Amino acid sequence: MNEIDKYIASFPPEVQERMNQLRALILEIAPEAEEIMAYAMPAYKTNRKPLVYFAGYKNHIGFYATPTGHEQFKAELSAYKQGRGSVQFPLNKPLPLELIREMILFKFNEIRTDNQ
Repeated sequence: MNEIDKYIASFPPEVQERMNQLRALILEIAPEAEEIMAYAMPAYKTNRKPLVYFAGYKNHIGFYATPTGHEQFKAELSAYKQGRGSVQFPLNKPLPLELIREMILFKFNEIRTDNQ
């Protein structure tokens, strides 16, 4: 069991399920992404640059696509509590997987473009 597996396993089953959904989505879009722990949460890097992070909390899942990822989806994220470069997806509502997919794709393409 690696550090991310241990992190996810430390949460209740319903939170684990959501985090595993996020993890699968990230790795589907960026299969070569490096999975690491950073800032005490699962983090994903591609081309040595941060892609996205996520974290479990008592009442929400925190998702971090850094400021550019959140700025790009400002309107779509307006229904959620946010910080600079972060958004909180409440546990009492379904994860907006299509929106999260779009955010990951945006960050992935942004990093690829920066490296060309």
